[in-house]
Amino acid sequence: MFKFLGHLAIVVLLTLLTQLGGIAWLGALLFRRRLVPFVLLYAGLSLSATWAAPQFGRVALSCWEDSSLQVQSWLYCAMNRNYVSPELAEVLQDTAAAVDADYPGTVTQVLDANFPFVAGFPLLPHLSHHDGRKADLAFFYADATGFRPKATRSPIGYFAFEQGPSECPGAWFTLRWDLQVLQPMWRELYIDTDRTRRLLQVLMADGRVEKVFLEPHLQERLGLRSSKLRFQGCRAARHDDHIHLQVSIG
Repeated sequence: MFKFLGHLAIVVLLTLLTQLGGIAWLGALLFRRRLVPFVLLYAGLSLSATWAAPQFGRVALSCWEDSSLQVQSWLYCAMNRNYVSPELAEVLQDTAAAVDADYPGTVTQVLDANFPFVAGFPLLPHLSHHDGRKADLAFFYADATGFRPKATRSPIGYFAFEQGPSECPGAWFTLRWDLQVLQPMWRELYIDTDRTRRLLQVLMADGRVEKVFLEPHLQERLGLRSSKLRFQGCRAARHDDHIHLQVSIG
């Protein structure tokens, strides 16, 4: 019984984290030594997803292409979290090209996007990345020497918060984590305001973009105003470590 519950927990966890990992683990249970079969099955399923996903209205953002738009970490690709709708893929590519045209050598980096299959399937810990229309983008960063291409303060682009005033009270049952214990661990970088502001301006001017989430104190700092530029609310995750983008339907 305990062995069954243990395998069930692994299947649920892998499914929640990668969508396809639970299926791979179930297949690996047919073998006495499971690690190698699991890795091979998972790799095969993930590779197959890149061809099958378009039939479900998703396309994979390239994890290897050297261009002005890149996935920030191999981890997002390994976990099948680099899928978006074709419309969002076009918006991301056009936006990255526009920023690169204004600031040559600038690479726009995508963080979490969506899984390859099934509208409504949750991409934890996000509340809304379940339909291919949403993606998160990393800020652009600089240090005392100037702009740092493809740099992020944390290894995965999240949880390195830009500190500023907030009207959100402390509360239970919220995804608005401060993660104060992690903050001293991150790299000493600061937001490249010119590039980050330009990125947001391009997004807000795009008729295909429905909304962009960014903390109010960063909206003030960057001097930006738009009906599309919004505060996500006090119950959702902080958005002063990344930019959340959503495109319109159809």
